[in-house]
Amino acid sequence: MLNFEFKNPTKIIFGKNTIEKITEELPKDAKILMLYGGGSIKKNGIYDQVKSALKDFSVEEFGGIPANPEYETLMDALKIIKEKNIDFLLAVGGGSVIDGTKFLAAAAKYEGEPWDILTKPVRVLEGEALEFASVLTLPATGSEMNSGFVVSRRETKEKLASGGPGLFPKFSILDPEVIKSIPKKQLANGVMDAYMHVLEQYMTYPTLATLQDRIAESILQTLQEVSQPLLNEDYNYDTAGNFMWCCTMALNGLIQKGVPTDWAVHAIGHELTANFGIDHARTLAVIAPSHYRFNFETKKEKLAQYGERVWGITEGSIDERAEKAIQKMEEFFKSLEIDIKLSDYTKDYEGISDKIKDTFIERKMTGIGEHKNLTPDNVKEIVEMSY
Repeated sequence: MLNFEFKNPTKIIFGKNTIEKITEELPKDAKILMLYGGGSIKKNGIYDQVKSALKDFSVEEFGGIPANPEYETLMDALKIIKEKNIDFLLAVGGGSVIDGTKFLAAAAKYEGEPWDILTKPVRVLEGEALEFASVLTLPATGSEMNSGFVVSRRETKEKLASGGPGLFPKFSILDPEVIKSIPKKQLANGVMDAYMHVLEQYMTYPTLATLQDRIAESILQTLQEVSQPLLNEDYNYDTAGNFMWCCTMALNGLIQKGVPTDWAVHAIGHELTANFGIDHARTLAVIAPSHYRFNFETKKEKLAQYGERVWGITEGSIDERAEKAIQKMEEFFKSLEIDIKLSDYTKDYEGISDKIKDTFIERKMTGIGEHKNLTPDNVKEIVEMSY
C-alpha cells in the first residue's frame, strides 16, 4: 500500500426531509448566493423546500448553470458575488452546479485572472475560498463530497479540471427522494459516471491495498445490482438511497488512497464532450473498453481480478478472464442503454483523433495513466479504436 494522507471535512446529511436542516448548518449572518441549473428544481418542489429553509437569511439567486458548467456563465455569477458581497454559496443541483460553485468559491478570493485556476498550477488551499455547501439533486459525480471540479470554456473548446483541499463543501444534503423526478437517461448517466469513477481508481495493476480493492468492488457490485430496478421499476427509496450513496462513495477520496490511479479515460472523454457535446458519462463508455484493450498487457491481472470478484468469472487463463471482464463491462454499459462507440453519437468523427492528439501535445499532457507513459500518439490510437 502506498503512503497517503486523508482528510474529508464535508458533513453529509442523508435521508428523507433533510433539506430543512440547511438552517441548522449555515452561518447565522450569511449573505448567500443560491446557485442552480436549468430550472428543474422549480418544477419538482426542491426550489420551494430550499427557499423555505432559507426564509430567515439574506439570499440572492443565480440560475442557468448548464451541464458542463460554462466559464462565461460562471463569470456572470462571479459579478453578483462581488457586487452583493456574498460570503456563502449554496449549490442546489447535480455535479455541474456543484462544480461551478467550487470554481466560484475559488475565483471569489483569487486575485488573478479566474481562468488561471484551471490553466496554471493553482491548488486552492484551506481558507483560500468562500465557504459553500450543496443540496444534491442528481447523483453522479461525487462532487458533493470531494474538492475537485471541471469547467468548460465554449470559445476555446476546453474542458479543464482543478481543485484543492480548500474546496470541500462545508456540508451536503443527500435526500434520495429527489430521484423521483430525474429522467431515466440522467439516472443511467449517473450510474455510468459513478461506475467509471471507481474503475479509474481500481483498474490499474494489483496492489496489496486489499481493503481499498474490496470497497471499490462493493461499489461496482452495488451499482450493478441497483441499476435495473432504478431504471425500469417504480421509485423505491432504498434503491434510490443505495444508488445515491454509491455515487458519493465512488469519488470522495477514500478508495483512491494507498493505490495507483489512472484517469486517462476521463482525460480523453473530456475532449469528446468539448468537441461534440456528448454527455460526459457516455464519453467514458466510449473510451473505456478501447483504453483497457490498448493497455491490456499492463492491466490484465487487475481486469481478471475484476472479472472474478465482480462478475464471477473463474474459468480460463488470465488473458481469457481479462477479455471476458471487458466484455461483461460492455454488456453492463449497454444494459443502461448507453452506446459504446463514437460513431453511435456522431458521424463527424473523422480527424478527431489527430485533433485530440494535438490538444494533448499543446497542454503538455505527454504521459497519462497510472504509469504516466501513455503518449499523445497512444491517445490517438485509443480514440480510433473507439470509432
